[in-house]
Amino acid sequence: MVAVGTMVWLSSELMFFAALFAFYFTLRGHLPDMWAEESAILNVPFATANTIILVVSSVWCQLGVLQAERGVAARPAGTPLTKVSAWGMREWYVVTYLFGAVFIAGQVLEYATLVTEGVTLSSDSYGSIFYLATGFHGMHVTGGLIAFLLIIGRTFTTRRYSHAQATGAVVTSYYWHFVDVVWIALFLMIYVLR
Repeated sequence: MVAVGTMVWLSSELMFFAALFAFYFTLRGHLPDMWAEESAILNVPFATANTIILVVSSVWCQLGVLQAERGVAARPAGTPLTKVSAWGMREWYVVTYLFGAVFIAGQVLEYATLVTEGVTLSSDSYGSIFYLATGFHGMHVTGGLIAFLLIIGRTFTTRRYSHAQATGAVVTSYYWHFVDVVWIALFLMIYVLR
C-alpha cells in the first residue's frame, strides 16, 4: 500500500511539473527573442556535468535498493569501506545522498552566476520561469535528501533489517528516480532546446 500511495502522490507531482512545462513553453512561444538572448547566458557544459551527477546518483540509489530487498542494511562489521562489493543499502544511500548534495550545490552555484549576469526571479519572464522550474525541482531534490537521511538513520536503530524497512528504502528510490526523470526533462527543455 505504501508503494501504491507513493505512486499516486508522484502522479500528482507530475501534474505540477507538467503545469510548469506548459508555463515555460507558453512564455517561450510568446517571447522568442528574449529566450534566445537569455538562454545564451546559460553554462550548458556545467549543467550537463551537474545532470550526469544526478543521473549517476540514481544508479547508486538502485544498487542500494537491491541490497535493501536482500535485507542487507550495511556492510558486515569489520569489512573495510573500500570493499564496495560488500556494501549494503546504507553505503549506497550515503553515496546517493552525497551526489544529490553536490547537484544542489551546483544549482546554487549556477544561481549565483546567473544573478551576477542579471537573471533573477523578478528580472523578466525568462528569469521567473527558470527559477520557478529549477527551484521547485531543487526543493524536491532537497526533500529526497532528507528522506535518504531518515532511511539511513533507520539502519542504525533496527537490529534486523526487515521487509518493512526495505519498503521505506524502495519508495524513497521511487521518489528519487522521479526527481531524476523530471530533471532530465527540465534539462532538455531549458538547456538543450534552442
